[in-house]
Amino acid sequence: MQSTSDFLVIGSGIAGLSFALKVADRGTVAIVTKREISETATNLAQGGIASVFSPEDSFADHVRDTMVAGVHLSHEDVVARVVASGPQAIQDLIDWGVQFSRNADDQYDLTREGGHSHRRILHAKDVTGREIERALVAAVKAHPNIQVHENHIAVDLITEAKLAHRRLSPNRCLGAYVLDIQTGKVGTYGARHTVLATGGAGKVYLYTCNPDVANGDGVAMAYRAGATIANMEFMQFHPTTLYHPHAKSFLISEAVRGEGAILRRKDGTPFMPQYHELKDLAPRDIVARAIDNEMKTHGDDCVFLDITHRSADYIRERFPNIYETCLSYGIDMTTDPIPVVPAAHYLCGGIQVNLDGESDIDNLFAIGEVSCSGLHGANRLASNSLLEGVVYADWAARCCLERLAEPSVPFPTIDHWDCGSATNSDEEVVVAHNWDEIRRCMWNYVGIVRSTKRLVRALRRIQMIQEEIADYYWNFYLTSDLVELRNIATVAELIVRCALQRQESRGLHYTIDFPETDDLHWKRDTIIRKTF
Repeated sequence: MQSTSDFLVIGSGIAGLSFALKVADRGTVAIVTKREISETATNLAQGGIASVFSPEDSFADHVRDTMVAGVHLSHEDVVARVVASGPQAIQDLIDWGVQFSRNADDQYDLTREGGHSHRRILHAKDVTGREIERALVAAVKAHPNIQVHENHIAVDLITEAKLAHRRLSPNRCLGAYVLDIQTGKVGTYGARHTVLATGGAGKVYLYTCNPDVANGDGVAMAYRAGATIANMEFMQFHPTTLYHPHAKSFLISEAVRGEGAILRRKDGTPFMPQYHELKDLAPRDIVARAIDNEMKTHGDDCVFLDITHRSADYIRERFPNIYETCLSYGIDMTTDPIPVVPAAHYLCGGIQVNLDGESDIDNLFAIGEVSCSGLHGANRLASNSLLEGVVYADWAARCCLERLAEPSVPFPTIDHWDCGSATNSDEEVVVAHNWDEIRRCMWNYVGIVRSTKRLVRALRRIQMIQEEIADYYWNFYLTSDLVELRNIATVAELIVRCALQRQESRGLHYTIDFPETDDLHWKRDTIIRKTF
């Protein structure tokens, strides 16, 4: 199959759908999403979206909170611009049909989360992402210029450098090769502007609260195409995911702590006061490390999140989804503390982009979690992620629409996908084994607490697995499992290489070999590029 459009959007979360809606009146949009359109990290987001809405709050306070959470590695100019764009981003969502929760006075019900100095989180009870995804999907499906390709997975970006078989500067993105998962055929999707909105990479780790689609596909594709990647060592582990043998890493929203929940040891002792002045509302990196330390120190499998001091009616009204989910596992959060553990949650690094969301490959944009915009630094402030997705979708859309009005540079001829002498595979067990080995290796050696010895060991093993994958990849027909395996191996390597570069502890990267923060040498982004 060959397809051409003005805009190719890969991913269907808040960033990709917002961008599509921003540009669709002016051009044709193809959205490629590897499962059903709503199977995204956005759809699972519980807490909300951060923006200054209260008269007691200010842009300056939101900027300061973001900088502190990011351990001053965030780019302050980026932070200020994103924060100032927050109210309009919220209005865009409302205009598209998102219904945020209101209080008894019919004002938006603002909540607070870890690291925030004010109540500034807009939410839809505890299913904010589901409500945002619902509204955006409805708007996208109603637009005649947008075509959605579900169950399609992007395989590789198409660039002029690849077509010319030589290094070009500047390089230009021309679209992507895309696998139809149901037919097994690879199609050519050409576009004047390509937008990666593929989300994060939590599935690189054994334990994650991310959906199955979060394999780092966009980062891996961009890296193979020659784009600059930054700060991959900063993988955020959400401090509180439900600990239960039958729960699939269900996330317990940070808003639960925002509404007064207390983290306790098994014997009921609160422990966060000894780790940070904000106690249970400390930034996520600090809370995750504290829980990790408590579990290791006391030999416990989990800690407990206790909100039983709030009224049962309030808990059921404010957190209906979390309440019902916990209850289905025999935990009544109105009377019982919730057993919780950290799990891989959010990638703060990614494809390095400018203020328009564009990478250093012309016409290749990256927005949302797949990007490293400079907003999050060494640790993301809670609920800034959905904000970033909407804001950067708007900035990227403005840039693309300006270029759409300019005379277009002719496209070179794009080759069809060549499967060479590939055959059907009867060794799917190899894919499953390599997948599991990478995720266990990353969890054991590149987790919340790291060491140089563990990182070197992880890199060596991942490189061996990559050799096996390369042989398998070029000899057999593509499947979505194989494409994703190749991508998580690439992303795992990038995380380890960036972690080995950063010889300090900052935010989400904590190493026992360099336990101090070194502003003199390391108050900068960690950069990595593919050598050709």
